[in-house]
Amino acid sequence: MGITAEFNPDLALRNWEQFKCYNCRKEECIPEKLEVGKEYDFLKTGQRLYWLEGEIPLCETKGGGKLSSPKASVIITEVRHLIEEGKLCTRGKYKVVEVFTDGKIHFDGWARVK
Repeated sequence: MGITAEFNPDLALRNWEQFKCYNCRKEECIPEKLEVGKEYDFLKTGQRLYWLEGEIPLCETKGGGKLSSPKASVIITEVRHLIEEGKLCTRGKYKVVEVFTDGKIHFDGWARVK
């Protein structure tokens, strides 16, 4: 038996409307208003591994690997794995470096384009 872990080059969270409709927890969603320099909590199901030594894209997910273009550049500052309500989860914190409101390309894969 092996250990199942997923490597994520981005942080993919749900739309804030999913929280407002009681479909997801607050930490599973992108906050309604992202603020540069502010730190936010996140929650993902499964054991996920993130790059911690630089910026990664924050994307919106609709599930099933369907991701938006990056909404922001973030740095993950904390990650922990735990069992919550009988399910393996990944909890952590991320800090917003920049919020994107234009249509420009800000990442090439996981690499930040400046």
